[in-house]
Amino acid sequence: MSSAPSESAHPTSLREQKKQRTRDTLIDAALRLFQEQGFAETTLDEVCASAEVSKRTFFRYFAGKEDVVLAPSHELWLVFLHEVQAAGPEGAPVFKTLQQALLAALDQIATPQWAERINAARLLAQASPSITAQNLKFCDGISGETARALRCGLDPAGPEDLRPRLAQDLLVAAFHSAMEQWTRHSGPKTCADLRLRVQEAFVAAAQATTYSA
Repeated sequence: MSSAPSESAHPTSLREQKKQRTRDTLIDAALRLFQEQGFAETTLDEVCASAEVSKRTFFRYFAGKEDVVLAPSHELWLVFLHEVQAAGPEGAPVFKTLQQALLAALDQIATPQWAERINAARLLAQASPSITAQNLKFCDGISGETARALRCGLDPAGPEDLRPRLAQDLLVAAFHSAMEQWTRHSGPKTCADLRLRVQEAFVAAAQATTYSA
């Protein structure tokens, strides 16, 4: 997988809180500059100057400009993966387990700042192939980790069973469909609205296999 934030969604120590503030400052500075000047046209030196940090500090948190843009999305999916790994073998349908994990992840990181960041990040990704490619690499890694967690904890059918990965792919497709609607919506971008659209997309995804034209 690509590099990902090491801090948790809810840092506890003063040192962790300081690191989180630095990381958030870098993300906000980068997203603002990328929107104003363009992703390709903005240099790392400009991002670091805006955030008032050195390049050395920047590389403690991110591998490059793409990782800064994708940080809000990566944060969500890392919390999601933790929720899946923590789930016990309760006998629930796998797709339902994944839905609950993603909604729990959304609830954990839901802040107005996060909503603004992920909306800006999605718009930037739509215009930059390098960001899209980096995100696909990360998502593929998360999907693989999720499928392994499902096989170990929730699905006894063995490593050749395609269903865990397909359930994960269906979940991701539903989430991206919800994100597309949310981004296009002209109103305020709130986590509550995104959560509602994600829930609606889950219902539609479950119905999609039996949908008739």
